[in-house]
Amino acid sequence: MKRKNFVFIVLSALFTLNIFVWIAVYDLSKPRLLEVIFFDVGQGDSIFIQTPQQHQILIDGGPSSVIIEKLGKEMPFWDRTIDLIILSHPEVDHLTGLLEVLKRYKVENILWTGIVRDTPEYKEWMRLIKNEKAKIFIAESGQKISAGEAIFETINPSENLEGKIIKDSNNTSIVSKLLFGNDSFLFTGDIYNSVEKEFLNRGVNLNSNVLKIAHHGSKTSTSEEFIQKVSPEIAVISVGANNNYGHPHQEVLDRLEKYAKIFRTDQNGDVKIFSDGENLKITNN
Repeated sequence: MKRKNFVFIVLSALFTLNIFVWIAVYDLSKPRLLEVIFFDVGQGDSIFIQTPQQHQILIDGGPSSVIIEKLGKEMPFWDRTIDLIILSHPEVDHLTGLLEVLKRYKVENILWTGIVRDTPEYKEWMRLIKNEKAKIFIAESGQKISAGEAIFETINPSENLEGKIIKDSNNTSIVSKLLFGNDSFLFTGDIYNSVEKEFLNRGVNLNSNVLKIAHHGSKTSTSEEFIQKVSPEIAVISVGANNNYGHPHQEVLDRLEKYAKIFRTDQNGDVKIFSDGENLKITNN
């Protein structure tokens, strides 16, 4: 009986190993694409990026634990590591979900602004990143982060803000440009028109195929001059259905319609964009 049990265990192990080998072979046979997913997390932002070299980056976590369900559908069940988390700014609609991510995943690197806020979520964030022992990087314009063939360029904030007390952190949002071959994505956090104007005055190269619309489509952002400089083919608005702010505002939609195809997470669900460095393919739920 013991011999039979031993043989059964060995055969089971070999069968399981064979499955993993075939999964790996299948994965290697797939085209190597950059995948950018704008998750539908309600009234908040969360963007998941996977590079052809399987680097996994998460920008913001939305306002709740729904991000855990979203990641579970996109990452293999055995994968419990995220290479980089970017917290654009520590407001609850961007931060709260990241607290759950830090409790469940091993995070290798964290990029954020380092500003100080007096909220329960912020205090929990500070506790968790201290325990996580990830490498911490403070965002400042001019930074470049390489993730295989994909490159992140930090555009905002224009200076190191670590330790500064900021009451309204929207304008401190990390704005970054993701470059992959000839395709590019501009992630804008919740910046206002004033920062957009600063970019224009600085002569920042904003041109991007895909624009993540700032502040959930609020009229406080996305000026016509800014859209013209970005010249996007695709505009994605992360926004919750029936939110209390009237987002996205109609005047923003009217401006965008003249320049780009609009996708909204409240209407389209998760917006998935695939790039081979030359062409974009979009799917949504």
